[in-house]
Amino acid sequence: MKTKKAQISSAIQKPRVNVVTLGCSKNIHDSEVLMGQLKGNQLEVVHEASNIQSSDIVVINTCGFIDNAKQESIDTILQFSELKDQGKVNKVIVTGCLSERYKPELQSEIPNVDAFFGTNDLPELLSSIGADYRHELLGERLLTTPSHYSYFKIAEGCNRPCSFCAIPLMRGKHVSKSIDDLVKEAKFLASNGTKELILIAQDLTYYGLDIYGKRNLSDLMRHLSDVDGIEWIRLQYAYPSGFPMDILDAMNERSNICNYLDMPLQHISDHMLTSMRRGTNKQKQIDLVNKIRDKVPDIALRTTLICGYPGETEDDFQEMLEWVEDTRFDRLGCFTYSHEEKTHAYSLEDDVPEEVKQERVDQIMEVQQEISYDINQTKVGKEFKVLVDRVDGDFFIGRTEYDSPEVDNEVVFDAKTNYARIGDFVQVKVDRAEDFDLYGSIVR
Repeated sequence: MKTKKAQISSAIQKPRVNVVTLGCSKNIHDSEVLMGQLKGNQLEVVHEASNIQSSDIVVINTCGFIDNAKQESIDTILQFSELKDQGKVNKVIVTGCLSERYKPELQSEIPNVDAFFGTNDLPELLSSIGADYRHELLGERLLTTPSHYSYFKIAEGCNRPCSFCAIPLMRGKHVSKSIDDLVKEAKFLASNGTKELILIAQDLTYYGLDIYGKRNLSDLMRHLSDVDGIEWIRLQYAYPSGFPMDILDAMNERSNICNYLDMPLQHISDHMLTSMRRGTNKQKQIDLVNKIRDKVPDIALRTTLICGYPGETEDDFQEMLEWVEDTRFDRLGCFTYSHEEKTHAYSLEDDVPEEVKQERVDQIMEVQQEISYDINQTKVGKEFKVLVDRVDGDFFIGRTEYDSPEVDNEVVFDAKTNYARIGDFVQVKVDRAEDFDLYGSIVR
C-alpha cells in the first residue's frame, strides 16, 4: 500500500511528451516551437525517443503532402495507436498537415487517438496536454537539428494557385511574420549557438506583401544579417513568378548571406506550366535563371521538377530533359506527380502511367548526376569554407555555403585532428570529387 506522501508524489508527477516529426523542414520548425512551449510549461519533452514509456503522451506531427508522405503518417499513427492499446503509451495526439486535411476521416478510422489538431491549433493542442500557450516564449524553440543550424520559418501558408499543390488546403493563406519578431527569434537562436539560418516558407519571395504592402525579403535578409553570431543565411523555396531581384543585391552586399537559392521551377514546357497554373512561361523562366546568374555569378541554383503531370506528353518531357541538360543546375530534385484530392489538377485525368513517371524521373536524375559530377570536378584543388555537421567514424562531414543539409553535396575530410568540432567553420582543400560528394583535408 502506498504511503500518503507517495500518493501525492504520484498524483503531481507530470507526463513526458514524446514529439514525433514527419515531413518537411516546416514541420521540423513547428515541432520545435511546440517543444519550446512544452518546456516553458515545465513539462519533460523529448523528440522521437527510442525508449517508449507507458506514461508518455505521444504527439505526432504529420505530413499530408503526397501519397507516400500520407502513408508514412498513417502508418506512424497506427503504430502508436497500437502501443496505446497495449498500455505502452498513455495518450496519442495527432497534429499537422494530414490532421488538418483529413481530420473527420482519421477520427472515424482511428477512434482511439485521443485528439486531432490542425496546423494552426497550437494553443488548443497545449491545452489538451494541460499546458498553456505562453506568448512570452515567442521565437523560442527546442532545436531538433544540430544546434549550429536552424530552419527559420518566416511565413505560413501560400497564396499561389498551383494546380497540383494541396499546401493551401492544409496551411491556409500566406501570413508573414514581422521583421521585429523574426529578428528576436534569430537573436535567441544565435545566443544558443546557431550559426546558420535556413529561411523557409511555402513562398519566400511573397514575404511582406500582406503586412508591409511590398515584397520585403531583401530588407528582412539585411536585418538578419546584422544579428551577431549568424554567419550563414540560406534561402529555400523561392517562387519564380514575381521574383524580387533586390534579394540578389542583398546577397552581393552581405558576406554572411550564402550564394545559394532554392527555386522550384517544376517544368519548362509552356503546355505544362499553363496547366500547372504557375503564372510564368518557358522564356520567362530561362530569362530569370540567366538574370540571377548574371547578377550573382557564383550562385548555386537548386530546383525541383515534376514528371508525369496530367497530360504530359513525351514531347513535353523531352523539352524538360533538354532544358536540364542546357541549364546545368548545381542542384536538382525530381518527383513523380501525385494526384491530390481537392486540388485543381484533381479534375484532370491522371493519365501518365506510374512506371512512365518513374522512368522520366530516372532519366532526369541520370542527366543531373553527370552534371553534378562535372561541376564537382571543377572544385578539385580549391579551398572552401566548410561548416562541420557531424562525425562519421574517422571522418568529419560538412557543407559549403553552396549546400543545404540533407539534400545537397557533403564535404568529407579526416577527423583524426583536434582542429575541428561539430559546428565549427574550417577551411578545407578539395582533393577529389564524386557526383554528390567532395573529399578533402583541413587547411586551417
